[in-house]
Amino acid sequence: MSISSTVATTTTTILLLLTLTSGNPPPHPFHKIFAFGDSYTDTGNTASATGPSGFSHVSNLPYGRTFFHHPTNRYSDGRLVIDFVAQSLSLPFLPPYLNRKADTSKGINYAVAGSTAIRHAFFVKNNLTLNTTPQSLQTQLRWFNKTLEGLKCKSAMLTPVECAVVFRDALVWVGEIGANDYAYTLGSTVSGETIRRRAVRSVTEFAEALLNKGAKYMVVQGLPTTGCLTLAMYLSPESDRDDIGCVATVNNQSYIHNTLLKTNIQNLRRKNPKAIIVYADYWNAYRSVITNAPKLGFHELYKVCCGSSGGPYNFDLTAICGSKSASSCQNPSEYVNWDGVHLTEAMYKVVSEMFLNGPFTQPPFKYLLRSKQSSG
Repeated sequence: MSISSTVATTTTTILLLLTLTSGNPPPHPFHKIFAFGDSYTDTGNTASATGPSGFSHVSNLPYGRTFFHHPTNRYSDGRLVIDFVAQSLSLPFLPPYLNRKADTSKGINYAVAGSTAIRHAFFVKNNLTLNTTPQSLQTQLRWFNKTLEGLKCKSAMLTPVECAVVFRDALVWVGEIGANDYAYTLGSTVSGETIRRRAVRSVTEFAEALLNKGAKYMVVQGLPTTGCLTLAMYLSPESDRDDIGCVATVNNQSYIHNTLLKTNIQNLRRKNPKAIIVYADYWNAYRSVITNAPKLGFHELYKVCCGSSGGPYNFDLTAICGSKSASSCQNPSEYVNWDGVHLTEAMYKVVSEMFLNGPFTQPPFKYLLRSKQSSG
C-alpha cells in the first residue's frame, strides 16, 4: 500500500470533526494526566539555558505570545497538544516535573525538550553530543519512578493496591519522541536503520514499563511528518520532495518508524489485554492538515511565523526565533510552523482535535473515554 493511500480523510470530514461536539462522552473521566515526550509536549522542564542549543531562546518572547502572553518555556507561541488534551478533560495545564513548588495533584509533565528515545550514552559513545540534551526517555522514567515511590507504588504485582490508586483515574500520555534521535545523527556514520531499531525499542520498553507499574489508559503518539518541518526543508535539496511538497526521504523515514512502532504497540495490547493503548497517528494527522490547509485556516505551510531573513522559509539558523535578529508574524494562526522545528498553537489545536475527536487514533480516543467511564 502506498503512503498516500493511507490517508482516507476528506476535507468535509475533518471540518466536521473540528466543530462537532454533540454526542461526546462527559469530559471528566480522568482526575490526572502523566505526560512524557520531547519539546512537542514539554511544558517547562527546560528553559533557554537548558534546552537544545539550536533553539536557545524559549524563555524569551515571542514564545508564549498568543495564549499566555509571556514565555512559559513551551516551544510554541501558545498551547501544545497536551494542553488541549488537559483542557478537554477539564483538567489544569500540567506542571513540569522540575517545578517542585507546583500542585501535582492533577498530574505531572515529565517531557523534556531535546530529549531522545535512545539513552544518552549511545550518543556519547558515537561522539554525537554537540547539540544533544542529556535527558532521554529513560531519564523521564526515573523521574516518574521517584514520583511513584513517594506514592508507595512499586509495581502492579508488588504493590497492587497502591498502584491501583495511582493509575485508576490517570491518563498516561506518551508524546511523540524519536525525532531528535534522527536529527542528532544527521551526517554521521550511524544509520537511520540503527536509530529506528533502537528508538522504537526504547519507546516500546518505556510503554511496557508503565504498563507493568499499573497504567491502564495510555496514548502513544507516533512521529509527525518531520519532512514538512521548515528546518528539514531548509537543509534538503529541492529535488527531494514528495507529493505534498515536503522532504520525501525524511517523511518516509518517519513513516517507516511509525509502522514498526504500531506493530510493537499491537504486541503490547496482546500482552496487556486489560489495558487500553491508543496509537495517535501524528503522521497522517499532519499530512491531512497540509492537504486541507485552506479549509482549516492555514495559508503558510512551510514558512515560519517566527524567524528572520525572509526568503521562501523566513528561516536562518544563525538568527532563530527569540533572538534579537528575529521577529514574529502578526497572524500565527495562519501558520503551521512556528520556529522551524516546532508548531504554532493553531496547528497543535487542530491536531489535538483530530486525536480527541477524529479518525487519527486507533482505537478512537472516545473508545478509551467510554471504557474508562464504564469501569467506574
